Amino acid sequence: MTQYGKVYLVGSGPGDPELMTLKARRLIDSVDVVVYDQLPGKAIIDSIPAGTEKIDAGKYAGDHTLVQNEINALIIGKAKEGKSVVRLKGGDPYMFGRGGEEAQELIKAGIEFEVVPGITSAIAVPAYAGIPITHRDHASMVTFVTGHEDPTKEESALDWEILAGFEGTLVIFMGVRMLERNVSELMKYGKDPMTPVALIERGTRPDQRVTVGVLGNIAALARERGVKAPAITVIGDVVKLQAELGEQIIPDPE
Repeated sequence: MTQYGKVYLVGSGPGDPELMTLKARRLIDSVDVVVYDQLPGKAIIDSIPAGTEKIDAGKYAGDHTLVQNEINALIIGKAKEGKSVVRLKGGDPYMFGRGGEEAQELIKAGIEFEVVPGITSAIAVPAYAGIPITHRDHASMVTFVTGHEDPTKEESALDWEILAGFEGTLVIFMGVRMLERNVSELMKYGKDPMTPVALIERGTRPDQRVTVGVLGNIAALARERGVKAPAITVIGDVVKLQAELGEQIIPDPE
């Protein structure tokens, strides 16, 4: 009987290499194959050992090198060759990272796997930008939302009416392309156009950039500044703290 290799679904954290877990670092340094996309960031990707087989699985906005079914087949195929595989994901593999889908496919294929959690960008990126996502004076609740749903869905699973009435912090992943639609939906259902909003590009990395506005003007500001993915959107009163706390963490690059 052929001995299959093991697959590790590894979260690399939000981008700063020092925010990777010790376990993630050990596995990256020891496996036969690393399958990655762009979200871990250049510094982490460049740190993969020279002797390791590195495979770029793509997942760039609107330009996927491999589609998800191909990625599933790739990691299963490498494991069936008897190789140990790290499937490297930005943030945490189970936080809008499709890690759960890949785990299901590995089970179907009879491949042993292990999940290695990572620090999610939903918390770390706002923190580096000077925005605590909860604060006793501003927000006691937080919700995480994908800003880019599966395009094959017949209808959105997001209830914008409920989200518009949510009084805590909203953190939206992967929402740059759909920013105008997302903020329009929130305002349509009664969210105050003066609600503070921050867009944080390339969070926790040396070239991090923060754009602060309000719900009513953030789409226009994003166009003016050429905001691009990867970026996290934070909506809520906690954004007001960025002016006080942000400079102490990462100076404004401009």
